Amino acid sequence: MAPPPPNTPLPPAQELALIDRELAQLDARRTYLLARRAWLLRLPVAPGWAPVAPAGPKDASAPSAQNVLLILGAVLLAVAALAFTLVSWGAMGIAGRSAVLVVLTVAALGAPALLLRRGLRSTAESVAAVGLLLTVLDAYALYAVALPEVDGTAYAAGASAVLAALWAGYAPLLGKLVVPLPAAVVTAQLPLPLAALAAGADPVGFGWALLATAALDAALVLLVPGARSRGPVCGPAVASGAVWGAGALLIGLSGSVQAGSAAAALDPSLLLAACAALGVAVAWREPSATAVAVAGALSGVAALGGPARPALSRDWAVVVFLVLALPLLAAVRANALPAAVRRGLALAGAGVAALAALSALLPAAGSLGARFGVLREVWAATTPPEGPYGPGTAVPLTLVVAAGAAWWLARVLPRPEPGVIAVALGWAGLFVAPMPYGLPVAVVLGAQLTVTAAAGVFALKAARGPGYAAAVCTAVGALNLSVSALDGRTATFAVFVLVGAGCAAGAAYAPGAQPTRAGGAVLAVGYAAATVAALCALQGLAVSWWALPVLAVPAAVVALGPRLGRVRIPAEVAAAAVGAAALLLAAAELPLLALVCALVGVICAGGAVRADRRGLGPAAGVLFVAATWIRLWVSGVAAPEAYTLPVTVLALAVGFLRRRGDGRASSWTAYGPGLAATLLPSLIAAWGDPHWLRPLLLGLAALAVTLLGAHRRLQAPLLLGGGALAAVALHELAPYVVQVVDALPRWLPPALAGLLLLVVGATYEKRLRDARRLRAALGRLG
Repeated sequence: MAPPPPNTPLPPAQELALIDRELAQLDARRTYLLARRAWLLRLPVAPGWAPVAPAGPKDASAPSAQNVLLILGAVLLAVAALAFTLVSWGAMGIAGRSAVLVVLTVAALGAPALLLRRGLRSTAESVAAVGLLLTVLDAYALYAVALPEVDGTAYAAGASAVLAALWAGYAPLLGKLVVPLPAAVVTAQLPLPLAALAAGADPVGFGWALLATAALDAALVLLVPGARSRGPVCGPAVASGAVWGAGALLIGLSGSVQAGSAAAALDPSLLLAACAALGVAVAWREPSATAVAVAGALSGVAALGGPARPALSRDWAVVVFLVLALPLLAAVRANALPAAVRRGLALAGAGVAALAALSALLPAAGSLGARFGVLREVWAATTPPEGPYGPGTAVPLTLVVAAGAAWWLARVLPRPEPGVIAVALGWAGLFVAPMPYGLPVAVVLGAQLTVTAAAGVFALKAARGPGYAAAVCTAVGALNLSVSALDGRTATFAVFVLVGAGCAAGAAYAPGAQPTRAGGAVLAVGYAAATVAALCALQGLAVSWWALPVLAVPAAVVALGPRLGRVRIPAEVAAAAVGAAALLLAAAELPLLALVCALVGVICAGGAVRADRRGLGPAAGVLFVAATWIRLWVSGVAAPEAYTLPVTVLALAVGFLRRRGDGRASSWTAYGPGLAATLLPSLIAAWGDPHWLRPLLLGLAALAVTLLGAHRRLQAPLLLGGGALAAVALHELAPYVVQVVDALPRWLPPALAGLLLLVVGATYEKRLRDARRLRAALGRLG
């Protein structure tokens, strides 16, 4: 089928001329390529070349099929040679055995040269691999026949060395083969480890053998010209060197950890030092070997600290390793060093510092968390005045030293993270510093108060990252101090007053970031409330009655108002939280809860007097209503009007103010909720009330609301009042209607209903017009 005509702006004649020219060019190109192909086919066939299969077939291409066949043939020859050596060897004499092995080996090693000259490279690779395997079998045969009394491990070490040398020398003879050199590299990994095993070396000695092998691999890759560019050689050497180097490092670390004395740790330390030297040397020559530099630097730290570790406790050993690792951080500024070495040394130093800090933070956090046990029995004075408690004596030193290192990095590197870490570690170290020495509690709390105050001052003056970290540390320290101070009365008031005063001063007078000052204001309000609660507890007041004095704190915040400046909002939020806490404290006694609700409402109303805090008005109204309801409930009042009338009065007042400020506001929005809050519950109660007083009063109130709505042309009062009035009237007339219906004949109600329907149907159009006029009239009401 011909292709559809393309969309082209050319006329047909011009398009035909263009197509003819392109076809002529294609024919000329095809003629040239065919001539070139014929000339190339007359040359010796290139290794691995095969005709290109046409697109579409699923069968394997010629090179892949050839490789599969060659591999299978080599494997079969290897299996046959192995079977011959193991099974048929004993059936031949010495001359026959030697002749067979020599002929097979020489043939297998010499055949690749002939195959390469004929361009059969893949076949040559397979035959060469068989030849290398035959040399291994020759070595085994020599051991089995001539040297059976020699130690097998020692013979394997020597044989692998000889084979590696022979294969390495065989490879240059046939430079186009790939197999011999990787096989030589892999075999060269065995002599030294096998020799160490044969000599009965201890673990450290075996580690030296592994390290020496790794060093040879590194030398092969880094020093031998062209080794890096040859993947089959470089890959096995790099992988083997990494494995042996890691093994030597692990052996050295294991020996150093298990050493019970400085003398016993000396040999593993020497091995670790050698690992360090090798790692740094490799990174010096290889720009991408940052990980090797890290491992070397860590090995150096372990080597230097290993002899000292057995004589020290765990905490002090951490300090020693930290001090030894700190000079590595100076590599950040050592521009003369290669980039890989510089990065590796700095990362190793930072890693040791991080691990040391973490090991010190865990006991420090545990000791600070143990202070919360005082909450089980407040003011019991159970904390021992003396005797060691808290973390070990080396923990604060570790934290402070790590903080100093992080601070130095923060000065060198233009990043905020080291500064944040430095502040956190420095505060932690200084905060727990007085704890391990058995000092009196007052001394410990005084020192920690000083540290907390210093952190707060730093938070107000430092940059954002470190400043925020210091603010968090200040808050954590204040909380921990407050909990610890609950063990004694004097300590409680001293800590609460001093911390609260410090937070208030920082929020009010100190320059600093707004979030930090806001946090200080929140803490100041919280500590003021906590101090008032502590005074109540000291006077022996019941917990519920603490709510009344505590309300003095939010009242003071509302009274200060604009004078709080930029921290006004966080202070008022904290004051609201204190007010909510007061309500929770009084919840156990309902009369007291009513009083507290009223007082909180007064505080909110006082705040709503200011123009920028008008939103507190509804909250004050809700609290007043809640106080009234709770008081009525406690007094046993069950009449719904006692609960709904206060809500109605407040809602109508708010609606009146809204209508006065916004004349477009609907009467349903302004007065509907307030009127419904009383009319509906009272109407429900009136229908179930057998007495006459409630229906009378409700009817009079509904009549007054209806008349007021009609007079002021307000839709909501007119309809709500009229509906309530009609419902009251129906309630009052219902008994008489029932009596009249009972007295009438049974046929009269259906007859009256039918007559009514006839009248309505006859005057339907007029009634519809009247209903539309009524709807329009109601729509014109406000």
